[in-house]
Amino acid sequence: MKKPVKLTSLLLAIALLASVFAGCGDGKKESSSSPAQSPASKAEESSAAGAESTPVETGDLDTSKEVEIVMYVVSDRPAKQDEIDENFNKLFKEKLNCTLKVNWIGWAEYPNKYPLLFSSGEKFDMAYAATWLNFASLAQKGAFMSLDELWPKYAPKNFERQSEAALRQATVEGHYYCIPTLLATYSAYGPIYRTDILEGTDWDGKMENLADFEAYLGYVKKTAPQFEPYNVMQSGSEVDDMYMREQGMYAVKGATNDFLFIDPNETDPKIFTYYEYEKTPDFLEMMNRWNEAGYFTKSALSDTDSQKFKNGIAASTIHNIDSYSGNYIDHPDWGVKYANFVKDVYNMPFTQDTVVISNTSENPERALALYDLITNDEEAFRAFYYGIEDTSYEIIDGQIKNLDADNYAFSACWAARTTEFNLDSYGAPADLKTFKDGFDEYIKEKNGEGGAKYAGFAINTSSIETEYAACQNVHQQYWWPLELGYTDAESGLKDYQAKMEAAGIEKVREVIQGQLEEYIASLA
Repeated sequence: MKKPVKLTSLLLAIALLASVFAGCGDGKKESSSSPAQSPASKAEESSAAGAESTPVETGDLDTSKEVEIVMYVVSDRPAKQDEIDENFNKLFKEKLNCTLKVNWIGWAEYPNKYPLLFSSGEKFDMAYAATWLNFASLAQKGAFMSLDELWPKYAPKNFERQSEAALRQATVEGHYYCIPTLLATYSAYGPIYRTDILEGTDWDGKMENLADFEAYLGYVKKTAPQFEPYNVMQSGSEVDDMYMREQGMYAVKGATNDFLFIDPNETDPKIFTYYEYEKTPDFLEMMNRWNEAGYFTKSALSDTDSQKFKNGIAASTIHNIDSYSGNYIDHPDWGVKYANFVKDVYNMPFTQDTVVISNTSENPERALALYDLITNDEEAFRAFYYGIEDTSYEIIDGQIKNLDADNYAFSACWAARTTEFNLDSYGAPADLKTFKDGFDEYIKEKNGEGGAKYAGFAINTSSIETEYAACQNVHQQYWWPLELGYTDAESGLKDYQAKMEAAGIEKVREVIQGQLEEYIASLA
């Protein structure tokens, strides 16, 4: 899934979490030495969910009573979603005697509303969750139901298909608290750029590293001045993330907008931050060049337009390979291309997209049986995820096409995608498969080393919430202008260091370093 990155309002949500869960009495977890008890623990073994015939064989799962399962997702609700819901609910009622109500939390409101959802006492069953939605932190605070017994019993097919890495990543303090996606994604990251605007110039088309990207930006500025060479807006630049990944470094949080890193190839990696990294002055020097050359606007951090590349204002942006595919499909005449600058490509955490069962759920068994059905029955998956064939979508040569993007959208429960059922979008670039095959080959060769080794590491900020939130605020306030060359590189880096130290970064680093060492020891 592609999330909006570096949203200022997310910091407020993180800061609220400590007070939000202070009175969450039902979130207490048992000792990690034994599986947590759950409402399903008294039920007999079930072969329920996921059968390919109709209706589903439910074993001892009682489906005599029709129930409504309530799910929350994060995205803006499509105009004609009611039609999609009605369609898949006919199928769900037939197979499991249940219906599904999907509540959508819009992009504008999710930073505040999503974390509060789990402390409100509202009764609902399932929710989309993710590393970028602070899954581990919420799990540690008791937001979700333990799945130690529920998951293998009521979603057995899904459970059996999970990799060892995914099961490890789903574990928080010795218990399963989520169902990770069955679709592998990649840490590849790099520029997405137009080539049509440089036709007829002597640009050589090379795009293998940041030096090549800088050369491209120079050509755009010189020969196509009507474009902003690189898309930057108020949520900050992506160049710092890409630079660190190009150097082979791993972000401890495993996401963008991080300020703590390790070298994943070290035997005993030590956490460091930007002002300690020996190559940071070189990076800042590069960004000062970009600023002076006008490769992004002088007011970028007050620019609210997040669609400048898509809307033809900017010539390039930086993101992942899925974003490349989407932009290529939207503008087939632009000659959109993509380059991966990440040296150490690995599968993103399978908890990057995941599903959780709320602690307030009154029907966790049926909810899990339904999710097992969605992730193992192609008919159910397509009805839930893609919609209504020949109305909202059609399949052409094995690719999926949205027939009316103004009114329909694919599901925002991205966790439901599986390798078998997920289809490339119609008109996807021909080199998409080449890229992914190359990533898969590299990942296989690394055999779990490098960044892959740390993809399952989830930081626990419960003892350092104040300091961690303060560091995030400092990072946004001082690093973002610094990385864009708005402040002097040398003095600005010293100011950044002083402010981070005052915010408590040493305590943050000490606590997370200890967690990292425990994680490494657990892999032995």
